[in-house]
Amino acid sequence: MEKSSANYNWGSSKKRYEWKDEYLTQGFAPRDEMLEKELFGIDNHVHSGLNFDKYEKIAVKVTGENPPPGFNKFEDANLHPCMKENVALARYTVPTPVQKHSISIVTANRDLMACAQTGSGKTAAFLIPTCSALFSQAQQLISRASPRDYHHFKSRPLVLILAPTRELCCQIFDEARRFCYRSMLRPCAVYGGAGVQGQIRELERGCDVLVATPGRLCDLIDRGKIDLSHLRYLVLDEADRMLDMGFEGVIRDVVENKGMNKNRVTLMYSATFPREIRALARDFLKPNYLFLKVGRIGGTTTDITQKVMWVEEGEKRERVKQLLMSQPPCRTLIFVDTKRAADSLDHYLFESKLPSTSIHGDRSQMEREDALLAFKKGTCPILVATAVVARGIDIKNVMHVVNYDMPPTIDEYIHRIGRTARVGNAGLASSFFNNSSTGIARDLTKLLVECKQEVPEFLKRYVTSNMRFEDDEDDL
Repeated sequence: MEKSSANYNWGSSKKRYEWKDEYLTQGFAPRDEMLEKELFGIDNHVHSGLNFDKYEKIAVKVTGENPPPGFNKFEDANLHPCMKENVALARYTVPTPVQKHSISIVTANRDLMACAQTGSGKTAAFLIPTCSALFSQAQQLISRASPRDYHHFKSRPLVLILAPTRELCCQIFDEARRFCYRSMLRPCAVYGGAGVQGQIRELERGCDVLVATPGRLCDLIDRGKIDLSHLRYLVLDEADRMLDMGFEGVIRDVVENKGMNKNRVTLMYSATFPREIRALARDFLKPNYLFLKVGRIGGTTTDITQKVMWVEEGEKRERVKQLLMSQPPCRTLIFVDTKRAADSLDHYLFESKLPSTSIHGDRSQMEREDALLAFKKGTCPILVATAVVARGIDIKNVMHVVNYDMPPTIDEYIHRIGRTARVGNAGLASSFFNNSSTGIARDLTKLLVECKQEVPEFLKRYVTSNMRFEDDEDDL
């Protein structure tokens, strides 16, 4: 099932409204109650929780020359009036630390590398300022084809957002629709696993904010359907993963060899930034870029209760069943290492009369979207998943994350458990640990101590008096 990219198709809006000169002059459309309900309805928003005020206590540091000051209320931000209305419709009241500083930095046209905890509002932190800055110029900047020229038209996006997975790509696109509401900016999403022809047809109608996975983006550039010469903003979401060995070559090719506008603003966001990735990221940023650090690099929130238990491999199935049966019914995300394990555990849980579904890279795009939809709606409140949904995916009211298989690195662990306790809400993370997990033991113990969580007996030998994470700002 392919998503529609339309919020307002400017060329056909006159059929729906009696357009007045001031709408054309101002560059944004009148309000539409039906569309507002679709975009900003209660089911489309992750509400801030009771612990939202804890964000005020998180240490924030901006490194670099002459950083612009942040703001405390969205009303005080340097944003287009229409964007401020969209922010209010999205029920964003108090900006999170990454939002109050990122929005000011992007508005000042500075390159940025931002590291902030999972669930801290990073998507809004880059969508709000980039789209807002273009609202007043959109009429002069956007390009559209007449219907008879569609097949020869090259889409010229003004904002390009790269994401590592199709699920995250779709989620950012949904957010872009909200923040582009009433404007002339038209968002589109392109990603692998879905029909390319449908995506090409959307691009031919015009695209100003493009959310893309790297492989599909390169394919469409090579087909002559996308031109990056007009680009104003390049955003890398989950930037550490985007720049690891699997993506770095593709990203570098897009930035250096595909005609991308060199006079652009480049923005990078993630919850984790390993030191070697920070060094690599500088290749894509201007020398005077700023580094925004919210909390500790690679840290997580204390709103997540972390429980680590020793479970042998052969006992995992029965133990996860007991865990699910002992907890009050809630939306639960279970992470496994392999696609085969995802299908096998899903089948076991289903046979045990537990409402589950699964998602992994071998499932078709329609199957993946159907599984996520069933999970979001609560039809199947238990989702067994591989790392494909470990990063960035924001699903309302995920109360419990289970690491059925422990991840190989602490960064992956942080991203996984970050699917719960979003934007100040509380959550639980349960992890099965055994002899195959010892590679992560020391870092896991450090994280538990840092977050004031219970350290199980089998990890206490890793506790030291001077236990702390390295956070070397000299490498930023």
